[in-house]
Amino acid sequence: MCGIAGIIDPRLGLEDGKTLLERMLDSIRHRGPDHSSRWIDMPVLLGHNRLSIIDLSDKANQPMEYDGLVIVYNGEVYNYIEIKEELESKGYRFRTQSDTEVILAAYREWGGDCVKRFVGMWAFAIWDKSKSELFCSRDRFGIKPFYYIHSGDKFYFGSEYKPLKLSPLFSPAFNVVHITRARACYRDETYFSCLKALPERCNLVFKEGKVCVSRYWDIDCKRKFAGSLDEKKERFFELFRDSIRLHMRSDVAVGGMLSGGMDTSSIASVVGTDFPGVRFKTFTIYYEGRNQMDERPWVREVASTYSNIEPVFYQPSDEEVAESFAAVVKANDTPLMGSTAISCYFVMKAAAKDKLKVILDGQGSDEYLAGYTSAFERLIAGYIRRLRFIRSLKTLKDLRRMRSSGLAAAPLFLKSLHAALTSEQSLWGDQYRRLLPLTPMENGAPFSLEKIPGSRLDQYLYHLLLTTFLPSLLHYGDRMSMAFSVECRVPFLDHRLVEFAFSLEDEDKLRNGQTKYILRKSLEHILPRATLARRDKQPFIGGEMAKWLRGPLAHLVNPVTFDGLGVIDEREARRILREFKAGNDHKRWLAWRLGNLNYWANHQ
Repeated sequence: MCGIAGIIDPRLGLEDGKTLLERMLDSIRHRGPDHSSRWIDMPVLLGHNRLSIIDLSDKANQPMEYDGLVIVYNGEVYNYIEIKEELESKGYRFRTQSDTEVILAAYREWGGDCVKRFVGMWAFAIWDKSKSELFCSRDRFGIKPFYYIHSGDKFYFGSEYKPLKLSPLFSPAFNVVHITRARACYRDETYFSCLKALPERCNLVFKEGKVCVSRYWDIDCKRKFAGSLDEKKERFFELFRDSIRLHMRSDVAVGGMLSGGMDTSSIASVVGTDFPGVRFKTFTIYYEGRNQMDERPWVREVASTYSNIEPVFYQPSDEEVAESFAAVVKANDTPLMGSTAISCYFVMKAAAKDKLKVILDGQGSDEYLAGYTSAFERLIAGYIRRLRFIRSLKTLKDLRRMRSSGLAAAPLFLKSLHAALTSEQSLWGDQYRRLLPLTPMENGAPFSLEKIPGSRLDQYLYHLLLTTFLPSLLHYGDRMSMAFSVECRVPFLDHRLVEFAFSLEDEDKLRNGQTKYILRKSLEHILPRATLARRDKQPFIGGEMAKWLRGPLAHLVNPVTFDGLGVIDEREARRILREFKAGNDHKRWLAWRLGNLNYWANHQ
């Protein structure tokens, strides 16, 4: 909902500090155009750009002070009303109706452990004047961003790369090892060596020149729910409805992204059922033509079921894509490793045009409810490791029956066998090495995965959610929405819902050849039948990637140089680009990543 920036620098003069903080805030004005303010008590300078969502009054502006604490905060704590009631019972009093003030009082009451009580998304910094200590926190999934640079007694932080590039501590040297991962997010690393990200589910304390980062939350894959399938369905539906209820809390209108898939359709169906009197505008991007992404028929199924849902459809033209590309890359801060960010950009542009400030999105469901076909490889791998060969063959048969495209059993079985004999670490290492043509890496695998207990499927989903995939999706979701001063909320990432999903058995997520089984069964009474019956999965991307690279974005692949990126095997890269330009669409992903990495590197 906002943009934050801060400085702790004893070597910085007051006037220079004011000027620098103002420039940092200007660089992220898009994140909060409604109000901008600063709090300064040298050597501490805190700045905030506000997008007003909860308590629209000036009293709720930030930086906000409360009992010797000062906060700058980006996000929403959706259960702030319930926490506020508990704090009032303890004698706390409040002068605003904002969640910001509740965070400050909660921190005063429970210290850093207060974040364990929050349901929501956040990145905030609290300066404790009595302790001369900065406490920072980021939500459990890293939905909201927090970056910092630390050197001795100096500490600079901000919501994006942009404000920190203005810091005197910033160095433009690329983090080439991170570049090999072809990802926006990985633990505390970024695309610049000097710049750190506060990892998801972590708190940070800066005091007397020292930074201490600690994790406050994790998923327990060993704890299992012992109920029947009906009880599981009831509990999942109850938690999902409550998440939507909390995510609909707003003092401004709320809308949603809507494709024809399970995730956004589930959100819209609960809104249609539980908030029938609330006008709910939804936004859908489509592209006409062969192999292009077009989900309009499925969206209309949802809209025809619930009268309060008002769909808005928009098709970006090639000219708009060409004109907007530089702005998309600038907003994203990092290379575009897929074309999805561009479609998301136009969704948010359409929402902003309709004066909406809050959008509900379906991100996160696939990552912990097993929405990808590759999840079956881990399920079957687990069966193979436990010598349950009959179960493996039945799962293959069910999957082939459910997939209308005629899925070949032999390749899937071989992939599953490979997964059974290979660690999750090695499987992802192989995948990352295929994302870009790289020169040999002296230090081996450029990343590592934590070892966690649980089934092969649990391990796969855990890392999809927290390490390997979802962090990148959340990155561009935040940047594209905030580019238009729109807050993107993700109801599937209510941690109570995620914890419950990990307490289920593998077969509650993948059964009868269907992905996300528990979601389908829990919402089957409110989802349109056509949506439930879909056997394909349309990702938020179609054939537009290849079309754009041969049309409005052809400049990305002609010519290409990799100055300053010594990790790229330039000879192999040029071969890939030649083959793509000659008509080989199988190379479109590599061509896209190479072209975008080159463009980004040359515009820093």
